[in-house]
Amino acid sequence: MADIRSLHDAVADLVRDGDILAMEGFTHLIPYAAAHEIIRQGITDLTLARMTPDVIYDQLIGAGLVRKLIFSWGGNPGVGSLHRFRDAVENGWPRPLELDEHSHAGMANRYVAGASKLPFAVLRGYRGSDIPTRTETVSTVICPFTGEELAAVAALNPDVTVIHAQQADRSGNVQLWGLTGVQKEAALAADRVLVTVEEIVDTLEPRPGGVVLPTWVIDAVAEVPGGAHPSYASGYSVRDNAFYQAWDPIARDREAFTRWIEENVRNEQSAKAAVR
Repeated sequence: MADIRSLHDAVADLVRDGDILAMEGFTHLIPYAAAHEIIRQGITDLTLARMTPDVIYDQLIGAGLVRKLIFSWGGNPGVGSLHRFRDAVENGWPRPLELDEHSHAGMANRYVAGASKLPFAVLRGYRGSDIPTRTETVSTVICPFTGEELAAVAALNPDVTVIHAQQADRSGNVQLWGLTGVQKEAALAADRVLVTVEEIVDTLEPRPGGVVLPTWVIDAVAEVPGGAHPSYASGYSVRDNAFYQAWDPIARDREAFTRWIEENVRNEQSAKAAVR
C-alpha cells in the first residue's frame, strides 16, 4: 500500500544517486515539482528516461545531476531547442551527457516490455535510420512464424518512476485522465514509484478514459497542488505558455540559468511561491 508522504520525504527515500529515473507525462501532468525537489536535494549521477524530454529535463541537466539521457525527442515545445541539453552534448557543460536515442515507438515498446517483465519488445521500425548503429538497446530478431526481420528493443526498467496525476484516494490509489502518455507503463516497469497529485480525495470517481494505478504498484503519494506547472493538469490548471517562451532566453545563457535555478528552485521559499 502506498504511503502518503511529503514530497521532500518521498524523494529522499525513493530517488537515489545513480538511479535510472523516468519522469513521464505527455503535454500535461509533467512532474515539475518533483524534479525541483530532486535538484534541491542534489541527487546526482542520474540516468534520465523520458519519451519527450522538455524543460523539466533541461533544468535537471543544467543543474549538473544527469550523466545519461534515454529519449526519443527533445525540445522546448512550441519554442525551440533545449539549450542546457545542447550545451551538455556539444560542450560538456556542466558535465558530459551520454545519449541513448530512440523513436517514440521504440521508447513506448521498451516501457511495455519492462512492464510486462519481458527482456525485449518487437516492432516494425528503425528501418532507414542510423539509430541502431548508435545504441546497444536496438537489435533485430527473425519472426519464427513468417521469417520476417523485425526490430527488437531492450526492456526499460527504471529504478524509480515519478509521475503527476490529478487525484489519489486515502489508500494511495491514483487516477489520471486527459492526455495520457506512457505513465502507466513507466510505473509498472519501475522498481519504485512516486506519484504527486493535485489533491487527495475520499473516493475516486471513474472518469472517461481515466487511468487508475492501484495502491499496490505505488510506493508513495505526495499531495502537491500545482505540481505540474508550467505544464498543466486537466481539470485543475492551464498550461503556462508564457513560461515556455520565457525559458528560452534564460536557458541560452549559463549565468542566467544558474541564477534562475538558485532563485526559483534551490531557494525553497521562492519555489513554493512559484508552484502556487
